[in-house]
Amino acid sequence: MSGKMITRRDFLKVASVAPLAGAFLPALKGAAAGPAEKVKVVLVRDPNALDASGAPNAEVVQRMLDDAVCALLDERDAVKAWKTLIRPEDIVGIKTNAWGKLPTTSQVEQAVKRRVMDAGVAEDKLSVDDRGVLRNPIFQNATALINARPARTHQWSGMGSCIKNYIMFVPQPSAYHGDTCADLATIWNLPIVKGKTRLNILVMFNPLFHMIGTQQYNKDFTWEYKGLIVSRDPVAADTTGLRVLEAKRREHFKDDGLLKPTPHHIQLADTRHHLGVSDPNRIELVKLGFDEGILI
Repeated sequence: MSGKMITRRDFLKVASVAPLAGAFLPALKGAAAGPAEKVKVVLVRDPNALDASGAPNAEVVQRMLDDAVCALLDERDAVKAWKTLIRPEDIVGIKTNAWGKLPTTSQVEQAVKRRVMDAGVAEDKLSVDDRGVLRNPIFQNATALINARPARTHQWSGMGSCIKNYIMFVPQPSAYHGDTCADLATIWNLPIVKGKTRLNILVMFNPLFHMIGTQQYNKDFTWEYKGLIVSRDPVAADTTGLRVLEAKRREHFKDDGLLKPTPHHIQLADTRHHLGVSDPNRIELVKLGFDEGILI
């Protein structure tokens, strides 16, 4: 399905006849693919994802997330799909990102929370947090994590990515800033997170494609992409988001589009740390929704 846009109606038709025998396999597999395998990434976009003021439309966000997870797991029903990711007995941490200028958004957080509870998890067994995860009892005892953050350029790592979103799981994040945050993937081997991530969501509603200086945000360097990127593999999700950012930079600046500093932590998460897949040729990209300005 790579390279072909699928409408919501087309997707539901295909999903209704898809075999369900392997529905539980995604919950049992690790994020990384074997040498001959491809990993699936779903890019879903909706022209109504943002309202006239630029705020996410909660109902549309829920539908986008549901469609993406169903496509990712070859399932027709969103709740059934989430039940392959999350068990009722799980303790679930939803790792968000609270950067005030471009947060994950409450709409994404609530959409994830709703489906985790639909999978059978009691509300007191889940938590949404970012900077307080090391002090949060739910995250301290979590058996499952959902990772959700927006895509943006970053002054230390080149790109604020799903991989980088776990930097708050270490007591001294600055210790990972060396060589443009090259070894961020090692955080994913820490006991507090290792093997627990069930889903990665890269929010692409209005990505930031250029930044100058520390914590500088300029709305002129954002655009309404109105998308979500969803995958079991954080490296593949980030690789796909990076392709979008670089394509936008090429369009805007009329140059090579490369981010500076270079976000090589994404490629090294694959080649050095074996966390996931960074080679686009090994990524099965499923595109749902509208294709205007899709860039990749």
